[in-house]
Amino acid sequence: MTGSADAPPEIVARVRSVCLALPEAYEEPAWVGTRWRIREKTFAHVLMIDAGWPPAYARAAATDGPVTVLTFRSSGPDLDALSVAGHPFFRPVWAPNIVGMLLDAAADWDEMAELLTDSYCVLAPKKLAALVRRPPG
Repeated sequence: MTGSADAPPEIVARVRSVCLALPEAYEEPAWVGTRWRIREKTFAHVLMIDAGWPPAYARAAATDGPVTVLTFRSSGPDLDALSVAGHPFFRPVWAPNIVGMLLDAAADWDEMAELLTDSYCVLAPKKLAALVRRPPG
């Protein structure tokens, strides 16, 4: 390891504010960075890529960094659209429904909040997902 992969505190705080507003969601340190989970399933993970580390993330995002990335889950037409959207999105190979997003100065925080909410709903038990307020779509 070439250094800490913790994301900048202000970015973690913004992701935290969305994730912890969801029913029964909790935060914990991940093997690298910070993740948010529902039951035992990770629906959001934020970390830093720096000097090509961690290598799986650097390869997926096609950058050696330094850059902050967020991974989340998606499904259906949204997953299809994000798969071909290009920057700031990328598709890691370690799960069929995982998407990555570069969080830089141009990040759309409203879109990020919607994607995190959708990610939670993909993995949450149906009873909990039904409690989530989502914009009509």
